[in-house]
Amino acid sequence: MTNQYWLVKQEPSAYAWETFLRDGRTSWDGVRNFQARNNLRAMRAGDQVLFYASVTTKAVQGIARVVRAAFPDPTADDGDWVSVELQAVKSLPEPVFLDAIKGDPALREMVLLKNSRLSVQPVTPAEFQRILKLAGA
Repeated sequence: MTNQYWLVKQEPSAYAWETFLRDGRTSWDGVRNFQARNNLRAMRAGDQVLFYASVTTKAVQGIARVVRAAFPDPTADDGDWVSVELQAVKSLPEPVFLDAIKGDPALREMVLLKNSRLSVQPVTPAEFQRILKLAGA
């Protein structure tokens, strides 16, 4: 099976990229949107993930990897919610800001631009590679 690509969004005040790097690994839990939950369920170990700092920073800052596929979300009191475990891989040489993403014709179909509120979203292989190129990676 080939790897898939994803983007996860987080507010820096809730969980910053720098904190994730320091922690090394984290459970991506607390997601309470059905579409985002379904995306978490579709993640597989080895999939690559872009970390996007939302609200204040509005930039892709780093790359993570799925190290544990969907499991029951320990923060959920009820419902059928899941988490995945992510491992921080590396910071991008330069953050890729939302304005750059919006201005790049190769990224015009990104879910980030079509459904900006979705916290866990798929990314095509071409979009993933384009983000890396914009970051100078």
